[in-house]
Amino acid sequence: MRVKILIISILLSQQLFAQSYKKVHSDAIVVDSHNDILSKISEYGFILDSDLRGKTHTDLARLKEGGVDVQLFSVFCDGNQINPFETANRQMDSLDAVLKRNPDKIVKVANSKQLYQAVKQNKIAAMFGIEGGHMIENDLEKLANFYNRGARYMTLTWVNSTSWATSSNDETFNKELTHKGLTEFGKKVVKKMNEMGMLVDISHVGVQTFWDVINTTTKPVIASHSDVYALCQHNRNLDDEQIKAIAQNRGVIQVNFYSGFLDNNYFKEKDDFFKKHAAGMDSLAKSGMLKFKIEDFMFARYKSEAEALRAPLSALIDNIEYIIKLVGVDYVGLGSDFDGIESAPQELDDVSKYPLITKALLARGYSTEDITKILGANFIRVLKANEIK
Repeated sequence: MRVKILIISILLSQQLFAQSYKKVHSDAIVVDSHNDILSKISEYGFILDSDLRGKTHTDLARLKEGGVDVQLFSVFCDGNQINPFETANRQMDSLDAVLKRNPDKIVKVANSKQLYQAVKQNKIAAMFGIEGGHMIENDLEKLANFYNRGARYMTLTWVNSTSWATSSNDETFNKELTHKGLTEFGKKVVKKMNEMGMLVDISHVGVQTFWDVINTTTKPVIASHSDVYALCQHNRNLDDEQIKAIAQNRGVIQVNFYSGFLDNNYFKEKDDFFKKHAAGMDSLAKSGMLKFKIEDFMFARYKSEAEALRAPLSALIDNIEYIIKLVGVDYVGLGSDFDGIESAPQELDDVSKYPLITKALLARGYSTEDITKILGANFIRVLKANEIK
């Protein structure tokens, strides 16, 4: 009888915990500051408001299933295009078409007031984030055009540098750089963004560019999708001094879900995977398939092997916890990089799985108030702080 009572007690406890984390998640405003589905749409011809399970991390139905209230859709091109500004606008057009077809489900918002209104109406609040300053083509009017179309942040560089800001990749590996950091025009870009109310995003930028931004901006900044260097020594991650500077600036670090930024062993294991399947990859390359599509194909074909490469969910929570212990709970949020990464943490298979983050945070003893901040309130605070009154 005692064993039976114990089993019933355990089952009831588990059921109550499940109800608890789901309620905490549902009650919070969940913000993801970086999702690359627009690139996938552009590359593969996918339709966001169709069922894309098994093809992407993201579709409209799964965003709702995961309790995502605010999604910043990344606008991305790698800088090799003849007209990156035009390419960016085409991606923005693709989301606008989805909004037009689904006004009862998702709406573009311009500020925190409209964001709250959309959430109250049970709609996803959509904004754009421009991932790479090369897309403004050295023209502040094009920057303003992006803002007017709904872009609420711009990542100053991607992997490639601009003529006015150097990237983390170039500052780390390019020995032919003639300068590091922001030029005078780069500082004008930051000041123009402050003036408009557009968040300055320091993900991807080099260390010198980072410090130049901190010394130039008059508003809180964001890292839209970055992790902690102390836990994973990748140049894309932020060291302790950078994390402290963002906190002092009253900004926010939105943690990235990419296994390569969470696990020091990931890239070696990924290389071993590709070496093992080199013959198949060479055959696909000879057929004319692009490199990123080959990698997507190989991960899908050898699913169990790809699964073994994924960082544990605990590694993502460790990054959140590290930032909290270093500077406090007010300076961390979520920037998944879904559909811009080939490997997300185990269990976080797609955007429908966000509640598992809430579950993990509750299991580590975080309060409902703290979890609400992490899930979205911290980002919204920074958004408000950048708005022009």
